[in-house]
Amino acid sequence: MKRKIGIGLAVLVAVVIIGLGFAGNYFYDVAVAINPKDFIEAADVDGDYDLEDPWLEEKKWYDEVEREEVSIESADGLNLSGVYIESEFASKKVAILAHGYAGNLEQMAPYVKLYHDMGFNVLVPDARGHGTSEGDYIGFGWHERKDYLQWIQLMIDKVGMDAELALFGISMGGATVMNVSGEDLPDNVKVIVEDCGYSSLNGELAYQLKDMYDLPEFPLIPVTSLVTKVRSDYWFGEADTVEQIKKNKVPMLFIHGAEDKFVPTDMVYDVYEANSSPKELYIAPNADHAESYEQNKEGYKQKVQEFVLEHVGS
Repeated sequence: MKRKIGIGLAVLVAVVIIGLGFAGNYFYDVAVAINPKDFIEAADVDGDYDLEDPWLEEKKWYDEVEREEVSIESADGLNLSGVYIESEFASKKVAILAHGYAGNLEQMAPYVKLYHDMGFNVLVPDARGHGTSEGDYIGFGWHERKDYLQWIQLMIDKVGMDAELALFGISMGGATVMNVSGEDLPDNVKVIVEDCGYSSLNGELAYQLKDMYDLPEFPLIPVTSLVTKVRSDYWFGEADTVEQIKKNKVPMLFIHGAEDKFVPTDMVYDVYEANSSPKELYIAPNADHAESYEQNKEGYKQKVQEFVLEHVGS
């Protein structure tokens, strides 16, 4: 009898383990692997213009502006690509921008124009696994932080040792620049602006699991994290933006939409409170995820210009 019970329990445990393995790989493919993300609106990069697009003029400008293709090789051997747009003036100011989850550099036209109008040279990379950059997984701003250290050095080499750098990121890009802030940065990095980044990867994925599937965090998040460690060499718990922010010494502007339902607005208070460098917080009225600029064009532009130019150049 005891032997039958033992066999039954062993079979049950095996079934549970196999089921969790399938679930972990499924959610890895949904969230981490590079593939079409049905739950994310695809970028319109076919060259056609929507006359009702609120960013019509910025996109036309971006498509016509002279640019240079640049690239780096990441520490793990990936060829990462970007676009460099030189200022109309002789400028030592450089803005390095970071796009969002499942996006690409072509989506950054409004922000490129914003920094270009402030007299910055602008670099917009494609994150690993996005656009034309190599890679088969999404690092959620964790592995990307190391890539951005290389982009920073490339810009110093290109513009000069007296270059003054601003970092900007939106959504996953916001998490990316916050994660970068906890690294040993050169003095050239003068200011950081993050827009709607998440305070931790575990927290964001747990929120999405509940929102999209009505499923609990345990055991699916730990199992998927294990799968991610095996397949992409990082644990979700490593990508703790709050812990990185605690080490930040660079002035930072935190932006979040008041109505954000993708990265909950509450998350911005976690990172804002953890940061000890000079800082400001802008909660954009009536804005859902990554819509703060679109919904508040003049207020957003003024806030970014004032904060950035207070710390960079004259």
